Amino acid sequence: MTATPPTDPAAALAAFAITDRWPPRDPSAIQLYSFPTPNGVKVSIALEELGLRYDAHKVDIRSGDQTTPEFLSLNPNNKIPAIIDPAGPDGRPMALWESGAILIYLAEKTGRLVPADAAGRYEVLQWLMFQMGGVGPLFGQLGFFYALGGRDIEDPRPRERYIAEASRLLQVLEARLQGREWVAGDGFSIADIALAPWVRSLRDFYKAGEVTGLDRLSHVPAWLTRFLDRPAVQRGLVQPTRD
Repeated sequence: MTATPPTDPAAALAAFAITDRWPPRDPSAIQLYSFPTPNGVKVSIALEELGLRYDAHKVDIRSGDQTTPEFLSLNPNNKIPAIIDPAGPDGRPMALWESGAILIYLAEKTGRLVPADAAGRYEVLQWLMFQMGGVGPLFGQLGFFYALGGRDIEDPRPRERYIAEASRLLQVLEARLQGREWVAGDGFSIADIALAPWVRSLRDFYKAGEVTGLDRLSHVPAWLTRFLDRPAVQRGLVQPTRD
């Protein structure tokens, strides 16, 4: 006999240990566990763009919240962001981690931010994977060796490698955006939501716009400005708040 899923969102969420540390304020909303990093704001921006109700909980990575037993019970990889959707597939709660997977889930849940046709969908997904497998990891390593703890390492080879690769990836994006307003599909999509926060971080947080050649590009900066001008993006960039 198959058990009937709980109809009470609060009861459904209570089964997740993470809610002991971060109690839901609105049990019927998507529970977001995050911090405003490039990966974190991908999900809050998507939630804002889609108009989905969500309850943003700050997982303060500066103090190690992501390594607590409660957070690890949801994401064993101890990385933000993660979500619980109390109204997941078949009405059951859906717990999910990895920002790219969450973006796909939210887009498919609502039928938005990804094209309905197969060709358009896979075009968006390939650019999402371009971010997940290339831009995110490489920009993150550049930030470490150029602007953060690794900048004091005397061996210049790691820094030079990541500057060169970040420059190459920006050139790929620059070529893609020639004659296009958004990266993939017929309009704004989860590909833009995945990529733009990393380019913003490269420019504003790592201060690497000059060394990577970003300052000398035209299409990428214009696209980033269009992205940052969107009201939903502006709201999502500050959820959850750092303070």
